[in-house]
Amino acid sequence: MTKNIAELVSANKTYDKIQVLKNVNMTLEAGKILGLIGPSGAGKTTTIKCLMGMEKLDSGSARVFATDMPNRKILGKIGYMGQSDALYENLTAHENLTFYGNLMGISGKKLSDAIATSMALVHLTKFLDKPVSTFSGGMKRRLSLAITLFSNPELIILDEPTVGIDPSLRVEIWGRLRELAKEGKGIIVTTHVMDEAEKCDYVGLIIEGEVFALDTPGNLKKQFNVPTIEDVFLKAEGHEQ
Repeated sequence: MTKNIAELVSANKTYDKIQVLKNVNMTLEAGKILGLIGPSGAGKTTTIKCLMGMEKLDSGSARVFATDMPNRKILGKIGYMGQSDALYENLTAHENLTFYGNLMGISGKKLSDAIATSMALVHLTKFLDKPVSTFSGGMKRRLSLAITLFSNPELIILDEPTVGIDPSLRVEIWGRLRELAKEGKGIIVTTHVMDEAEKCDYVGLIIEGEVFALDTPGNLKKQFNVPTIEDVFLKAEGHEQ
């Protein structure tokens, strides 16, 4: 039987009298990757923040692992990577990883193994002892991703994780995300990169705070009668090819 990891039900959210989420319904199953696409300001980041309980809904519900959010204990089972990097610039990459690892309760050999594995994934092993202040923007994103995957979380939420990352490494990262999904983890990714959306099991198209469409990439292309997810995006915005 398929297990639901996370769900938003009839979610509504308003900022400064502007409704930014309008009756959003969304479910993530274990072992699946859900991609969220849409124009800037459409509500993608607000959707995931409300799901985690980082933002309070005006109405509706957010549940993760069958628990109403926010819930501090459940947050500990979520790996979240925001759009801005939460890194200590005056520390080295190794010191950042050690700090976050200790926060997650990881120490000793388990910590050193996790550091080696995560840094190899994002091709930063040789920069372990360099201060983060010397890193490029793309390197900081890679380090943030390494920290997010560090504790082997059951739910992984990534807000535009591959910004500034070169194409070959993006392919490797998506390969790892697919492996994690096969292990039964649930993954949500917001992206502006349409070939990444094609790699997801389901794609949710959010426009002006509403879920305009939510289905498999194949079904969405059939529904809109177009060859790519990028064409789905453009058609939904009213830019017919």
